[in-house]
Amino acid sequence: MKIPDMIILNQNGESIKLNSLKGQKIIFFFYPKDDTPGCTIEGIDFSNLLPKFKKLNYAVYGISRDSVKSHQKFCDKFNFKFDLLSDEDEELCKYFDVIKEKNMYGKKVFGIERSTFIFDEKLKLISEYRKVKAEGHAQFILDEIKKLD
Repeated sequence: MKIPDMIILNQNGESIKLNSLKGQKIIFFFYPKDDTPGCTIEGIDFSNLLPKFKKLNYAVYGISRDSVKSHQKFCDKFNFKFDLLSDEDEELCKYFDVIKEKNMYGKKVFGIERSTFIFDEKLKLISEYRKVKAEGHAQFILDEIKKLD
């Protein structure tokens, strides 16, 4: 699996051409919803560890179905230093098969299963993690990529 040839908007409404990310290693972490407890913990952890990811030549992108406006508020509130990508049409989520049926308060709903994908400089998938827990996940990913390098 490779990163698809797709254009997606970041929190500033800028178009990011995904296959133009070649040349650096990429981490995509998919999360359910902006400004919710688990997603906030995960975002803050990735943001705090970002200098360590960058030192290893990794760029970090958070992805959810939230709007550009929602992503902008989330980034501003917590001062995230990485892009959040808005996948409102679920095209990227479907490509990575992260939309799953969940049970919320006794009702069946479809939402993003917290998942992380790691790619090499040629945008080829080298590792994936599904059904992850938010707390401690960013550190786990950092430890994993140190093993890969």
